[in-house]
Amino acid sequence: MPHCSLFRSASKCPAWSRFPVIPLCTSPPVAAFFSLPPPHAPPPLPLIASFSHTTVSSSISAATAPSMAKPPTAKKVKHEMEMFGDVRVDDYYWLRDDSRSDPDVLSYLKEENAYTNLVLSDVKQFQNQLYTEIRGRIKEDDITVPIRRGGYYYYKRTLKGKEYVQHCRRCIRDGGAASVFDVMSTGPEASEEHLILDENIKAEGRDYYSIGAFKVSPNNKLVAYAEDTKGHEIYTVYIMDIENGTLLGKPLTGITSYMEWAGDDSLVYITMDEILRPDKVWLHKLETDQSNDLCLYHEKDDMFSLDIQASESKQYLFIASESKTTRFLFYLEKLKLESGLMALTPRVSGIDTTASHRGNHFFIKRRSDEFYNSELLACPVDNVTETTILLPHSESVKLQDFQLFNDHIVVYERENGLPSITVYNLPPIGEPIGRLQNGRTVDFIDPVYSVDPEESQFSSTIVRYSYSSLRTPCSVYDYDMKTGISVLKKIKTVLGGFDPSSYVTERKWAVASDGTQVPISIFYKKDLVKLDGSDPMLLYGYGSYEVCIDPSFKASRLSLVDRGFIFAIAHIRGGGEMGRQWYENGKLLKKKNTFTDFIACAEYLIENKYCSKEKLCINGRSAGGLLIGSVLNMRPDLFKVAVAGVPFVDVVTTMLDPSIPLTTSEWEEWGDPRKEEFYFYMKSYSPVDNIKAQHYPDILVTAGLNDPRVLYSEPAKFVAKLRELKTDDNILLFKCELGAGHFSKSGR
Repeated sequence: MPHCSLFRSASKCPAWSRFPVIPLCTSPPVAAFFSLPPPHAPPPLPLIASFSHTTVSSSISAATAPSMAKPPTAKKVKHEMEMFGDVRVDDYYWLRDDSRSDPDVLSYLKEENAYTNLVLSDVKQFQNQLYTEIRGRIKEDDITVPIRRGGYYYYKRTLKGKEYVQHCRRCIRDGGAASVFDVMSTGPEASEEHLILDENIKAEGRDYYSIGAFKVSPNNKLVAYAEDTKGHEIYTVYIMDIENGTLLGKPLTGITSYMEWAGDDSLVYITMDEILRPDKVWLHKLETDQSNDLCLYHEKDDMFSLDIQASESKQYLFIASESKTTRFLFYLEKLKLESGLMALTPRVSGIDTTASHRGNHFFIKRRSDEFYNSELLACPVDNVTETTILLPHSESVKLQDFQLFNDHIVVYERENGLPSITVYNLPPIGEPIGRLQNGRTVDFIDPVYSVDPEESQFSSTIVRYSYSSLRTPCSVYDYDMKTGISVLKKIKTVLGGFDPSSYVTERKWAVASDGTQVPISIFYKKDLVKLDGSDPMLLYGYGSYEVCIDPSFKASRLSLVDRGFIFAIAHIRGGGEMGRQWYENGKLLKKKNTFTDFIACAEYLIENKYCSKEKLCINGRSAGGLLIGSVLNMRPDLFKVAVAGVPFVDVVTTMLDPSIPLTTSEWEEWGDPRKEEFYFYMKSYSPVDNIKAQHYPDILVTAGLNDPRVLYSEPAKFVAKLRELKTDDNILLFKCELGAGHFSKSGR
């Protein structure tokens, strides 16, 4: 089922959305500010960490001298926009240049970057100290847990001093059945390691390099990999012979990273239209010209995008067409490609389905307005309308995902904000399937944590999952579904004497303005915090697209908490942590709940002596940057420092322009401002439209010039207007990566 190629799955990973790089198990936006930079450059912005640094009294005072330099001032060019008798004036509309080549625009962005570097020049030594410290926790030469596919172990290797991974494999010599106790031999008697692809070599001479998909053919002879060299998420796909490294045919150009093998000699992939909406699915025969590829389906509704997933059985591909509220499916049988796509679930507004396959049944997760937390169904392959309920809908438990095996099904759910894994036995293939019963639940030890499915073998009795908490490094387990034995395969190494018992994780509940209880995950070091209101804190939030920001580990965060910081995550409405209704109550005409929830969490933390206004720093990215921009306008007095990464801050203007990527597909998320009710509601919180003459805290805003999800011009406008109107002398910095996109620079 269910893994997304690019954050895509019906209720788990939004397709082509304004998605965060979460400061948990992946590269954090905060880290780009004060802690975790790419290794090839020192961390540029240590303002937050400086608050508790003993040798640098504060970044604000440390940067006083260079900050005497006059900040850049963007020219004003009056641009009026009228809707429903309301006139908005945008003096900085000119900053949008879709070609990214206008000399005036580039000159302004470079001026902002130079100013940021100048202001921070006096804390350069501290930046270098942080960089050395964070890099010192990383085991640079390492491998991932090997994945067993057929007769091979596949894994990734990192090398000391290198930015990118190597893709490798080894033959499995014994060839026996998989076991939770399997260990890939690497000694003298082991099979030779085969280096399939070295990303370090591919990235040489490039400012940006990323592989969005790496798919090995069913017979293990070929690999198809999708390459992006600009950060704009438009990929070129190469097909390579694994043994000799030669490329087959010409590369496929201008496609997404969504692709799957359809047998050993065909690929199915998806392309985008001019607004970067995945709209067509194609069948490609190896060593034929891309111009001859067969279009299997074209989604013409610009509120829908396409997705592709392979069943765990590897017998079917599922093509999904989805909006923010509706998702319907086709299936393609790999052994009968000539039959084309067949309808599996109907196109019904408000019905969202995800599917997989086992034996003579399709398994379907279905969500509707009535069954908002989803139900699990099965239907015969030869009669898809004859459905049986396997797990009924629950008002308190959200069915998040499922994973199929030959003899088992693993169900991933959420209750009271926490994820769970439950294993059920399935009857032999060919026998009737009824209600799932007597499931075995996997136990976890931390009060707040993160759990995610990992690739597993359909034919085995082993499910692999990753576990992490704020104090537990990412850990990969193999769980034997017959015996209940769980074996730790690898825990991410944290160098430098890290001791998880020295840290505390907690979950608290703030009360929102309407009485709703909002969970907060909290992390700190036992012997450093006083919990008397004097401790510095970093509060992170997102709250959009039903994304669950589960608390997991990030080694770079230790540079904060080991200096006495408290780190917290506000699990606000608009996310999916507390079920589907949690999301519904933080979108469209209820979007302001996201912002007031965050403010309520901040107030709770202050009232309960976790921090004070003078020590509270906030961070959010992408749609989480919208959160930061909105709460800054609403309650600028509540925060000391704010970091807004690639923030979606020009809500009304963007959502009125269908030529901008994501606009049409996201009217169901934010609302359609062509309708009067939505126009005025969205205008009432859109950060750019609500900047006013008032004091703001110290602020860092980041952007990526090639970002296709949030145009660089949105944060640029936000900063320019803030500079014009704010009444304080606090620091305002803007950093635009000129060679990157939504996810910042590539590399480790």
